[in-house]
Amino acid sequence: MKISLIGKKALVGGSSGGIGKAIAIQLAESGASVTLMSRSEEKLKNIVAQLPTEHGQVHQYLKVDFSDFQSFQKIITDYFSTNSVDILVNNTQGPPAGGAMEKKVPDYQEAFDLLFKTVVLTTELALKGMIENNWGRIINVASVSVKEPLSYLALSNSIRAAVVTWAKSLASDVGKYQITVNNVLTGYFDTDRIAQLNAKKAEQMGVPESQVRTEMEQKVPLHRIGDPKEYGYLATFLASDKAAFITGTNIPIDGGLLKSL
Repeated sequence: MKISLIGKKALVGGSSGGIGKAIAIQLAESGASVTLMSRSEEKLKNIVAQLPTEHGQVHQYLKVDFSDFQSFQKIITDYFSTNSVDILVNNTQGPPAGGAMEKKVPDYQEAFDLLFKTVVLTTELALKGMIENNWGRIINVASVSVKEPLSYLALSNSIRAAVVTWAKSLASDVGKYQITVNNVLTGYFDTDRIAQLNAKKAEQMGVPESQVRTEMEQKVPLHRIGDPKEYGYLATFLASDKAAFITGTNIPIDGGLLKSL
């Protein structure tokens, strides 16, 4: 499927690696001008230099720390004081792994600031321009754990579920402006985050990390972990006019690709 995003501007969180980077690359390859966001300025500079510009795109980056809400709030507010975007991909690093008995109230507050407040704030700022243009795409990178919680991801389970229900509520409010809001429920993709979680799980179970990965692969219909660039294809489709009929949905995806709509 040929998707053109020429003339569109996108803001992609957590885009110095993994899924966020894959999304940013595919959006740029489809013609969009992309602003990257991450903590690693060196990685951001390298990726910006590699993004295609044959359609006159202008790419840039924001060095942000999603876990420092006050700092993030200032940077993102300053950005939107002089910029607008057509496509917003809300994506941050995940909170620390751990079970419900391990985590305390301050841990949940930190996760709330990281996963929920940053998403709501960025979306609120982006919506002004989208409403004025009567067009917009908001894509939230969530997790399949909101459907079936994972015991070792208590913080992520709880707060990402809040993001998903908030987004479905928002979709009903902004649809009249030709703005779509969708959640992608991320399954198993070959990223540093998965490697970190597998290491944590292997430690808890007292087994090799290779065993954890093999068991994970067997849970996927295609018996493989997803390639982040495949995720990028889905996000780019959701960012296009071809997906104008899809809003307020939770789309599960993993190495078996799309499971359902």
